[in-house]
Amino acid sequence: MQRLEERVRAAVRDVPDFPKPGIVFKDITPLLLDAALFHEVTDAMADWARAADVTHVVGIESRGFIFGAPVAQALGAGFVPMRKPGKLPGVTVSERYALEYGTDTLEVHADAFTGSRGVMIVDDVLATGGTAAAACRLVARAGGTVVLCGFLMELGFLDGRSLMGDRRVDCLLRY
Repeated sequence: MQRLEERVRAAVRDVPDFPKPGIVFKDITPLLLDAALFHEVTDAMADWARAADVTHVVGIESRGFIFGAPVAQALGAGFVPMRKPGKLPGVTVSERYALEYGTDTLEVHADAFTGSRGVMIVDDVLATGGTAAAACRLVARAGGTVVLCGFLMELGFLDGRSLMGDRRVDCLLRY
């Protein structure tokens, strides 16, 4: 039987010139359509955190929600949605970060990490690292402690891992 990594790699579809010319988009839709494979992927991501005392899993909007929620359920942890501005009700904490052209902002509920012992950040792709690093800073500002970051895939040629400092980073695939 093929290893999980090989089956996931075969399920991720390359879409050339999306969203703009010169970009090869890694489409995870075929993986999501395979219920058994999707389940195996989220179980593998949860396994990374089993010994880390993770009490809260953050999913970064929007594809991080897809992977983060089932990982949180597998761990018996709370799920924390990290969203774009204006999408969460109540009191929030925000973190602004630089993009290639401009800036963006992430928000989380101010009380999201009450009682947490360890936080796992989950997203689909670690690319340049700007969003993931901002998510780590935001968790800290909101009173949580990031113990690991998990991604379905890493685009290693973009060197996003360098922005993660000494944080533990786990990825299923590396391109």
